[in-house]
Amino acid sequence: MITVTDLFCGAGGSTLGAELIDGVRVRMAANHARHAIDTHQHNHPHTDHDCADISQVVPAKYPRTDILWASPECTHHTRARGKKRCYGEFNDGLFATDGTDEAAIRSRATMHDVARFAEHHRYRAIIVENVPDARWWGPADAPGFAFDTWVRSVALWGPYLYRIVYLDSAHAQAAGPGSRSRRPRMYVVFWRQGDRAPDFDKWLRPYGICPAHGRVHLMQSFKRTRVCSPERPWGVYGVKTGQYLYRCPHVTCRNQVVEPPVRGAIEALDLTLPAQMLGERLRPLAPNTMRKISAGWDRYQRVHGPGAFIEPYMVELHGGGSTHRRASEPMSTLTAGGINHGVVYADPASHELLPYYGNSTAQPVTQPMPTLTTHDRHGLIGYATSLEECRYRMIRAREAARAMEFPDTFVFLGRREQQVEMIGNAVTSNAGRDLVGMVVEALTGQDTVAGAAAPHSQPVQEAA
Repeated sequence: MITVTDLFCGAGGSTLGAELIDGVRVRMAANHARHAIDTHQHNHPHTDHDCADISQVVPAKYPRTDILWASPECTHHTRARGKKRCYGEFNDGLFATDGTDEAAIRSRATMHDVARFAEHHRYRAIIVENVPDARWWGPADAPGFAFDTWVRSVALWGPYLYRIVYLDSAHAQAAGPGSRSRRPRMYVVFWRQGDRAPDFDKWLRPYGICPAHGRVHLMQSFKRTRVCSPERPWGVYGVKTGQYLYRCPHVTCRNQVVEPPVRGAIEALDLTLPAQMLGERLRPLAPNTMRKISAGWDRYQRVHGPGAFIEPYMVELHGGGSTHRRASEPMSTLTAGGINHGVVYADPASHELLPYYGNSTAQPVTQPMPTLTTHDRHGLIGYATSLEECRYRMIRAREAARAMEFPDTFVFLGRREQQVEMIGNAVTSNAGRDLVGMVVEALTGQDTVAGAAAPHSQPVQEAA
């Protein structure tokens, strides 16, 4: 039995993922928020729990385990807060008189708890999860200096070797399907010197279909930009806008760019839930929201007779440059600040499945889905004569939880705002599954098996 301690456990996405691996048990979980600990305890009654400010906890209080999973606070590292990062601890620190946010400094200081616990427990392996922006933790004239120092402070106590990994949860597909939402994260994986190193290539390279070589394990390729390079990797996935992409490992196709297949948000949505038609709303939506909805209609409709077929699409109400995306794509990143995703779709009674390839025609969703091949993709469309006939609503907390890979049987306690916060702060269970599975395989020397079916873990063609 491999045991795990889950610090900053939240509702339990990381615990859920770790225990999907056979032979793994999360023995201890700790968090400062009472509603998070209550939720975690309700869903994981076999785990010991502590509701405490972890910075004030003496590490000897907790039992020794094989693995430490830690998710220090990330909200004051990320730009998702809509503010320029200001690392006030490198100016006057907690005694600053220039408006430095003391809470933000204390939030980032939770990273140091990892080193404190590593010093006492000397774990066999450690996995630390945070946002990619945490890589630049440091003073303005030396970005990343504090992060580099922190990594060395943890590595000292193994002593550990380590590797920094950038992974989107939609691409965490080694021991099962990826997530239905985008979740770009940085993981720092530590293992003891002298122990077997985790097989990062096996576990963290998604598969893809290369036109020349078929199904292959893709290799991560970092672009050369102002903020990253192959020699100094950092960033998020994106063929056009990100810092890295995926390529075929074969040189005979010139390492062609290949996008890994992903699951769509549509799998997490329940389009049978009541939603008001846009033309029947007594209180009009905000002009900016209607602009985004109209832009989505213009992009995703297909004229048909007096009306149009329209596929469901998501409307992102706050942040970033994206305003809408197909529901067949992963949901954009969910945050703790609230659910800022709306969904637009036609009358569910008119919904049909439309194959993207071949000569097949659309068919009602009340009929069985046609036989699927490895290349088949089906889109959901509905019929509407105008945008006013389309339905619009905000996504529900349960739908957001599904997109973060929480099963419908998972119970969230607390007020709705607290539930949304827990979902937005969570680790997707599939990412926890693959990272822990990778480390457990290295510790035991045995092939790791996920407790659930793993449809995406079949053998793939490797580069010669």
